[in-house]
Amino acid sequence: MSANAAHAKEPFHYSLNTSTIREAKLPLDKLIEIAARAGYHAIEPWIDEISAYKAHGGSLSDIKKTLEDHNLTVESAIGFAEWIVDDDTRRKHGLEIMKRDMDLVAQIGGKRVAAPPLGCTDHEDRDLIKIAERYRAICDIGDETGVVPQLEVWGFSKTLNRLGTATAVAIESHHPKACILADVYHLYKGGTDHAAIRFLHGDVLHVLHVNDYPNLPRETITDADRVYPGDGVAPLSAFYRDLKAVGFNGYLSLELFNHEYYKQDPLHVAKTGLQKTRETVRKAFS
Repeated sequence: MSANAAHAKEPFHYSLNTSTIREAKLPLDKLIEIAARAGYHAIEPWIDEISAYKAHGGSLSDIKKTLEDHNLTVESAIGFAEWIVDDDTRRKHGLEIMKRDMDLVAQIGGKRVAAPPLGCTDHEDRDLIKIAERYRAICDIGDETGVVPQLEVWGFSKTLNRLGTATAVAIESHHPKACILADVYHLYKGGTDHAAIRFLHGDVLHVLHVNDYPNLPRETITDADRVYPGDGVAPLSAFYRDLKAVGFNGYLSLELFNHEYYKQDPLHVAKTGLQKTRETVRKAFS
């Protein structure tokens, strides 16, 4: 098979969200090494891993060089700033945390950071225009730092738990770089039909968290129930085809919190996750 034919059957890139091997508690440079050895194109670290590496005397410029040496990019990072909350003092602090997080991501050459609805997960009937204004505020900070905040869908939340709600907020932010960070599991958890992705354009989806889940009710399923792609019941083939149809050619970032996988060798888990993800993608386009 020619390289072009292979690419036609596998139109996406692959990233390792470090949650997948998080319980190994490895330093950032070791996580990068594992992602590279496993064959990923990118790594999606958590902000606390970047901070911890720096706090223990590590150089973030060295991390940037290590990433370059391993031909890895940081398309996204996982942060938890309270940018969305109603309390003015907490939100001001959240914006400071967001800027700090963006600065850390920028220092290692990263492009984006997650912006989940932290602090508002139990609130219903929120004013989406106010949320859009608050999202716009962190997008403006992103313009200063060079790191784009991705509006993250959290299915267990009562705010931004559905793709349609997050999309409305992104639209009403009126920011040209507004974008969505969706997740196979979270779409199911929050009650969004996976086919809804067809209403978006690939340009607003740079990174997508990929995983699978067993046949459990959305009311009781948890993050820890996520399994490797292909080992559950998620409609991945149709979902991938819809992603390609809307022009998505970004990164599928493997995000798991499976405690059985945490007991295994992290390199084995990373390799297995990539293998199974690629198999599901190839199956979708075979």
